[in-house]
Amino acid sequence: MSVAVVLVAGGQGTRLGATQPKAFVVVAGMPLLEHAVQRALTAPEVSHVVVVAPASHLREAGAIASRSSRPGDVDVVAGGAERTDSVAAGLAALRPDDGIVLVHDAARALAPASLFSRLVHEVRSGHPAVVPGIPVTDTVKVVDAVGRVTGTPDRSTLRAIQTPQAFLREVLVHAHASGAQATDDAALVERMGGHVRVVDGDRLAFKITTPDDLATAERHLTAPS
Repeated sequence: MSVAVVLVAGGQGTRLGATQPKAFVVVAGMPLLEHAVQRALTAPEVSHVVVVAPASHLREAGAIASRSSRPGDVDVVAGGAERTDSVAAGLAALRPDDGIVLVHDAARALAPASLFSRLVHEVRSGHPAVVPGIPVTDTVKVVDAVGRVTGTPDRSTLRAIQTPQAFLREVLVHAHASGAQATDDAALVERMGGHVRVVDGDRLAFKITTPDDLATAERHLTAPS
């Protein structure tokens, strides 16, 4: 069963102060999207990457694909209005033998190949939907519309969820068939009653959202090995 990565590169980069989509912001000499493609292809299980880019940046995404270590295994398609629409566009570009699909955000460009491999192993071990998560260390409050606290969840039961997220292809396609929108694909599986397993995430899979995040990524990528 082949493994594909749907790599979503549609974030606008507003909080970064960027004048272009976030995935095309350069860090350590390369666009974030290029770092993400590189790491995905380094995972030995991954045989196909579908980059879902804004229609305005298909040429730039194509150039990144052509510079990759395996250009024949990287396809580029245009995304949709919302994240869920973009993932659906990526699913439509899968190859017939892509049986396991990892959905990944280019904004988490430093996610290591080992994380991809761990998730694939979990799916192959019998879990149809698997996501990486980091324990929540802050106390979390639930508040209403006027800011009044309505509850304090036990943080030992909470996880901050990352990408990539891994699925059996048929499970993910079925979840997307509902047409619902969600901030991550696991939520779509949950809504249809599917079981989602959470495994240990990786601190390097942090989401690059602010200038401070970008500086952290730069420091990591340029640190002496």
